[in-house]
Order: sequence, then C-alpha cells, then structure tokens
Amino acid sequence: MARLEKLGDEKRRAFNAKRGAGDNQFGVKTGDIRKLAKEIKVDHELGLSLWETGNVDAQMLAILLVRPKDLDVKQLARMTKEGTCEWVADWLNSYVIKEHPDTESVREKWMSARDAMTKRAGWSLTAGRVARKPDGLDLDALLDRIEKEMPQAAPQAQWTMNTCLANIGIHHKKHRKRALAIGDSLGIYRDYPVSKGCTSPFAPTWINEMVSRQ
Repeated sequence: MARLEKLGDEKRRAFNAKRGAGDNQFGVKTGDIRKLAKEIKVDHELGLSLWETGNVDAQMLAILLVRPKDLDVKQLARMTKEGTCEWVADWLNSYVIKEHPDTESVREKWMSARDAMTKRAGWSLTAGRVARKPDGLDLDALLDRIEKEMPQAAPQAQWTMNTCLANIGIHHKKHRKRALAIGDSLGIYRDYPVSKGCTSPFAPTWINEMVSRQ
C-alpha cells in the first residue's frame, strides 16, 4: 500500500473520480500497477488482502495477483458488487470473471440482478459469448430484452448491454438490421464524446464501423 501511495498522481485521481472512484484511491497509472504486478507475480492471498482495503489502486493490483480458479462463486459475486469503479469493474471482468470456470452457471442470473455492477458483469459475459461462442444463445430474445430493459437500466449496466447490442450487429448479419434499428431508436450514446480516431459507442456507428473493416 505504501508503494502504491508513492506512485499516486493527482491527475489520475481526478480521471478515476470521473469513472466512479471515490476518495479511497491514490491515483496510480495502470502501467505502474501492471509493473508492480509483474514484479510480485501471482500471490492469491496478498491479492485478497489488497482487495479488502477497498482502495481502487489496491483492488486493481489484486485483480492481477489472484488466481480466478481459487475463488468460489460467492467470493466472485461479492467482488463483482464491490468493484464500483468502472476501471476496477472492467479489469475484474477481463482478468478474473471471464477466466473463472463457473461463471456460465451464473451469467443469466447476473443479467437480471438488481445490483448494477452485477448486472453489468452478466451482460459483459453475454456480450463475449455473442462475439465468440454464440451457440445456444437466442439472439432475438436478447434483442427483445435490450430494447425493453436498456432505457431504464443503470448507467453501469447500460454500457455492457450496449456492447452486447453492438456485438450482435457486428457478428451476426441476420440480426444486423434489427440491432441497428434498436440502437437508433434508443439513441443511447448518440452524443457520447470520443477522442479523435476513436469509434463512438453509439451502437449504429460502432456496428457500421466494425463491419466496414471486416
């Protein structure tokens, strides 16, 4: 924790704050967190201890240190709820949740969760399946749910529901027209600011851009 604190940066703290981080953070750049994790290597117990601090930077380091298969589903569900900063949630999804052997057993349950971060994780897992392993998924039913539920969903969950919508349009030509229509009708992220050279998260723009590259 002392080493993380020394690596803290005021600009990074402000950047994190815009993405859901509270005061319990040092503002360490992700590159520095990765370097520290590479030095420490896998250390599951240390990772769990760091996570319990609730500190954003410590939790991001923890994600790179724990062994996903050594977490039970209850631990995973609790961590998912507690990762309230967008950066923490996205790292947790990428490096732990997606790598856990039992997440498919809770994916659909999480999609309907009341907790926004749990719902975000459930839809993130589904978006990944849409892109990489769609067998067994009812894409029409998913589009129905997105059209009905996304407008009222919490912003945290909207983000991954939108990713799922975009992935359906990008990877499944049969459903592309409807995915584009839903995205246009909902209008979510239509005016989202993006840096030069980046693709807008507005689903119709995102879908058309990625399809043009195929």
